[in-house]
Amino acid sequence: METTGTAINSYAPDFELPGVDEEVHHLSRYLETYRAIAVIFMCNHCPYVRLYLDRLKELQAEFQDRAVTLIGINANDANQYPDDSFENMKVFAAEHHINFPYIRDVAQDVAQSFGASTTPEVFLLDQDGRLRYKGLIDDNPDKPEEVQLSYLRTAIAQVLDGATVEPSETKAIGCSVKWRS
Repeated sequence: METTGTAINSYAPDFELPGVDEEVHHLSRYLETYRAIAVIFMCNHCPYVRLYLDRLKELQAEFQDRAVTLIGINANDANQYPDDSFENMKVFAAEHHINFPYIRDVAQDVAQSFGASTTPEVFLLDQDGRLRYKGLIDDNPDKPEEVQLSYLRTAIAQVLDGATVEPSETKAIGCSVKWRS
């Protein structure tokens, strides 16, 4: 599998980005509090993100009492895709009752540093800020009831148990990140 961006077991790039909650979100501050952080590159318009949104909210609810958080990052170019503007992110988060931070990477440097190419694409970090898993949320975007492999849930549990994450990488499917031209 081609490796670009942050490699498995390498330190993830720090970020300081604005959220739909009007706060500035720093990865380093999350690392002080959480044992695992799932950074999910996502957007408002991608049908795959919409298919996974309820599952992401369920994972946040399931693991929040175990010092785990999800963080959604939208890096799409809003000039080409106005649905992904910061103002529309606020509307999207409110309409869908997103229960985790949703933040904006307007410069797209965080997405590039991580090596994000798809929405949704997961990058799971341990409490030291090392990347332990990247790729799919699970093996069935269309039918949650037919999921056989819940990659993100399993990876979170392995990180919390101090175990090696297997698999550490899967190939994400979804929409491409909309890079500025």
